[in-house]
Amino acid sequence: MQRLSKDFYFPPVETAASDGIVAIGGDLSPERLMLAYNSGIFPWFEQGDPIVWWSPDPRMVLFPDDLRISKSMRNILNKNIFAVTFNTDFENVIRNCRDIKRDGQGGTWITDSMTKAYCELNRRGYAKSVEVWQDGELVGGLYGVDLGQVFCGESMFSKVANASKVAFVALVSKLKAENYKLLDCQIYNEHLESLGAREISRADFLRILKS
Repeated sequence: MQRLSKDFYFPPVETAASDGIVAIGGDLSPERLMLAYNSGIFPWFEQGDPIVWWSPDPRMVLFPDDLRISKSMRNILNKNIFAVTFNTDFENVIRNCRDIKRDGQGGTWITDSMTKAYCELNRRGYAKSVEVWQDGELVGGLYGVDLGQVFCGESMFSKVANASKVAFVALVSKLKAENYKLLDCQIYNEHLESLGAREISRADFLRILKS
């Protein structure tokens, strides 16, 4: 495992450890973050630990045409209970993703430094959010990094039932309409699999990312 210097460089993802770790260290500058995402790498670490950079094999992705919407979810969407906006309140979305309590998790990987870094990416037009509103209140959403033809999902939250699913469906529908190749979901997640996501090899993911 390589320790990064101040230079904007990552070792080839093929050199990653079996768990997907490519390197440690470096910083969360916009330049390094965008180099990472464009190389199929993302940061994931806990408060107080060094930055850890990952490129797992296999990779969990969703091809927009594969989105599965259950009958019950279609009923919710048809009722227009929620309003959806795109990239209008990024900072509140990432802060809610950071602060929401999740079953089985004692803390969050969205550290203060991560929050600051992705808010800067948002200001530069790279990181984007989806907001879900109910009666004027932000009740769900998600955020990620937009690479143009690939959207790299990072985290989502829900304060009321189904709000994060609404955000996810809205995002994938938008990606499909704009001819995106895929939504990167990073690592296996049973919930995302139920929505149509599946694992592909890292090599296949990189081919799509760089095509």
